[in-house]
Amino acid sequence: MAETKKAARGAKAADGTAGAWTDEERAAIREAARERKRPSRRDPAVERAEGEREVLAKIGGMVERDRVMAERLHAIVTAAAPELWPRTWYGSPAYYSNGTLICFFQETTKFKTRYMTLGFSDKAHLDDGAMWPTSYALTELTAGDEERIAALVKKAVG
Repeated sequence: MAETKKAARGAKAADGTAGAWTDEERAAIREAARERKRPSRRDPAVERAEGEREVLAKIGGMVERDRVMAERLHAIVTAAAPELWPRTWYGSPAYYSNGTLICFFQETTKFKTRYMTLGFSDKAHLDDGAMWPTSYALTELTAGDEERIAALVKKAVG
């Protein structure tokens, strides 16, 4: 039995790739592990400033199209809910309330998608009946989109 499990674990997928995780997924997991190793119980002002620097560095490292949209998203989120603390989440810009993830966005290159994603955690106060969206695909940001995102962020922090 042990040999069967070992062989299955090391076996290649039908497309010739090894394992169940893509390189992008493994990188995100490494980022999450690094984020969890951050020192805690520091001065809140220092922690917030460090989170802001980390998020801005992530945004600065994005491809131009994503960077422009991410800079705008960051401005919208921080203006709509200044009480949220910026930090990264699995290597993506994210915003927290009292240590709880509220929203995040992922660039197109994160998992090789054709659009950026704006997502909300289950802690976001977006409930609307029995079914509501928790993530949005973004291909561009119009003035109307920006207003809608600001309203969603405000609602999410409740």
